[in-house]
Amino acid sequence: MKTNIVWMSLAASLVCSTAANAADGTINFTGNISTAACTVSTASASQTVNLGTVTASTFTGTAGVAVAPTRFTIALSACPDTLTTANIKFDGVANTANSNLLALSSGQTATGVGIGIYESNGSTLIPLQTAAAPISFDATGNASVDYVAKYVSTAASVTAGTANAVTNFTIAYN
Repeated sequence: MKTNIVWMSLAASLVCSTAANAADGTINFTGNISTAACTVSTASASQTVNLGTVTASTFTGTAGVAVAPTRFTIALSACPDTLTTANIKFDGVANTANSNLLALSSGQTATGVGIGIYESNGSTLIPLQTAAAPISFDATGNASVDYVAKYVSTAASVTAGTANAVTNFTIAYN
């Protein structure tokens, strides 16, 4: 009897270990390493976008109201002719109420608001950690792309206070 229990335990452990090691799919990673990249203009690499002062009542008591649209530009130059397009991705701490928005920096006193970054049309939100629309280079290897930043309410009530945030951007080349 003890021998049967030992064999049954051994067989059960083999079945479990086989099931744990079974593959359900395959992921292939592809890409290239480039020897050169575009030059980001000095003015674009480190800039301050002033969204101004907005009254809390401007948000009209509902989440999703976007105000204070402010245009900013990222300019690229000297892009190698081996590159055809690029995408810019904005990173940073996501707002807890809406992960597509940038959270206000630590120590800010306004509440119920985040910052949205939009394509140049001002209406297409670019979610954080997601590539923006592709950028094409001109014949001389330059590109300049506009984006729009806006305060966006994340709650029905926005309280007044400081509302600063920081994002980094990265460029992926295609």
